[in-house]
Amino acid sequence: MPNFDQAFEATRLAMLAKQYPEIVKANGKVVFCAEDNESRLSGTRWTVEDDTFVKATESGFKVHLIELLDNFIEYRGQCNELPKREGVVRFGEGGLNIEWLPDGSTSLYN
Repeated sequence: MPNFDQAFEATRLAMLAKQYPEIVKANGKVVFCAEDNESRLSGTRWTVEDDTFVKATESGFKVHLIELLDNFIEYRGQCNELPKREGVVRFGEGGLNIEWLPDGSTSLYN
């Protein structure tokens, strides 16, 4: 089992923020989760300002963030790093950060 790199997620999110500076200036969050016993992203719920969702979709940011979250979930599963199924990515003021939440603490349908 590989050792978990504590800087991997923050580094990748910083790289993504540099690619999409206009998107990450807006305030928003993306709640995400993976199904039980799956090391793959199952769904997301976006809460963003104004037309940020449209801009995120059209620019490619949305697809890139979803792919990155899927990679994070898979990587945490390979390293047996907990928590590994649910979390929230917050953005604003030019940055992105991730907070992993205990399993079962999020609902994408609220």
